[in-house]
Amino acid sequence: MSTPESADDGAQAAHPRFAEALAGLGLADVIPLVRRFPEATRTAQEAAAAIGCELSQICKSLIFAADGVPVLVLMDGASRVDVDLVRRELGAEKVTRAKADVVRETTGYAIGGIPPFGHRTRTRVLADRSLLDHDTVWAAAGTPYAVFPMDPKSLIAHAGAALVDVRETDL
Repeated sequence: MSTPESADDGAQAAHPRFAEALAGLGLADVIPLVRRFPEATRTAQEAAAAIGCELSQICKSLIFAADGVPVLVLMDGASRVDVDLVRRELGAEKVTRAKADVVRETTGYAIGGIPPFGHRTRTRVLADRSLLDHDTVWAAAGTPYAVFPMDPKSLIAHAGAALVDVRETDL
């Protein structure tokens, strides 16, 4: 398990654009809570192990293309997105995972470090209801090395997300 670097404060740990977005949203009090790890936590499993939380407490920020238009889906770390449910939710004909260049162009961040808000461009956001199963969730703070905690209702509200059920379920 990685331990957070104690020398970094939250403003140094978070991506500068994300720290600026937090401040702009009136969330400057979140900046000191950002934790930076010496090793990348590009997957939900790596992040949960580094933080010491349940996998489902990780909030994944995933970019999909719905009929070619980028859409952000916020999903708990233990679950997978059902693209058919996303397609139906959006009324789209086709939904696919966005390519890395589209992700970076849309969000301003690399895959593995995408925060739930503070993106370069405004996109439609869907948040799976499973995020509400916890008092606190952890999301990327703009880099694969940094995460921040937030109550899921606030996170969903600040992301401007519609609360939906788009999680894969075993039938």
